[in-house]
Amino acid sequence: MNKSLSMAMDSLSSAKNLDDLYPLIDQQFFTAGWHKKRASLWPSPRTEFRPMHWSYELGKLALDQAGQWMDTELAERRNLLLFNPVGDNDYDTVRTLVAAFQMIKPGEYAKPHKHTPNALRFVLEAQPGAFSVVDGVLLPMRAGDILLTPGGSMHSHYNESESCAYWIDILDVPLVHLLEPMFFEPSHEAIQAVESTPSEHPYWFKVEELSKAWPMAGEAAQEVPIDTQILDSQSHILTQCLSYHHMNKMQSWDIAKSTVSRLFCIAEGSGSAQLGGVQVEWKFGDVLALPSWHAAQFKAHQNSRIFEVNDFPVLDKLGLYRQAL
Repeated sequence: MNKSLSMAMDSLSSAKNLDDLYPLIDQQFFTAGWHKKRASLWPSPRTEFRPMHWSYELGKLALDQAGQWMDTELAERRNLLLFNPVGDNDYDTVRTLVAAFQMIKPGEYAKPHKHTPNALRFVLEAQPGAFSVVDGVLLPMRAGDILLTPGGSMHSHYNESESCAYWIDILDVPLVHLLEPMFFEPSHEAIQAVESTPSEHPYWFKVEELSKAWPMAGEAAQEVPIDTQILDSQSHILTQCLSYHHMNKMQSWDIAKSTVSRLFCIAEGSGSAQLGGVQVEWKFGDVLALPSWHAAQFKAHQNSRIFEVNDFPVLDKLGLYRQAL
């Protein structure tokens, strides 16, 4: 028996009661399960993450201001992270996902890099000439489009138009942080080579395809179920479910409590929402967060479209999806 083990054994043997024992086992990095500092099990899900709402109008102004002083030479990406005010967190939007507003100015090139986390771009404003390049595939950034960047894909963005381009990034970085398999690699090339310019691609969801199901008109439209399109994305991004919701004017949409964490991007229209106990007014470009085990109700003041990203596939595959009765 080595000396340190022998000394530890002697110390434990000398304990006269539990009060003597606790500091000794703590020195050996044991925790007495009957005497732990905090509960490890509880009867229903709980989270410190809050329902939140971020204004695109404010975010766009902040990006425009930053654009006076911050260019793509000083930072690979000019983005504003939408963080949830939990403890000292300044990154995660919900437990498994992060969202950000990003902007690229005319003539700028956001350098290529790749990383473990999966990413997507929901384009808010862009003129012809704004692009993402994903593993050599040129994907136009058009307002309303959704572009995928699966984990491990080398990718960059550039803007040859005469106007700034704006979009919402959503990545599963917080999930990768929790599981810890993070890899990041900048490209050795200053400009990413374009190998193909397809008119269709599995990573490119076009606004005209997303907008086919135009909402009904008239009072009866308020009574029909919400029209939802589930995007065919999970073969490329395993951790996220992407969906597009069409709401008629004055229509309501109830979302029950579940173990899923959700992000909503307003693609069109305006309305209000109860997110947990938080009342918000939303409009084009805004982002809303609904953490796990919070209910919500949306109401459209105009015909509206809402793009949703959630972590259902992760919970479903692990057998952890539950919905409140």
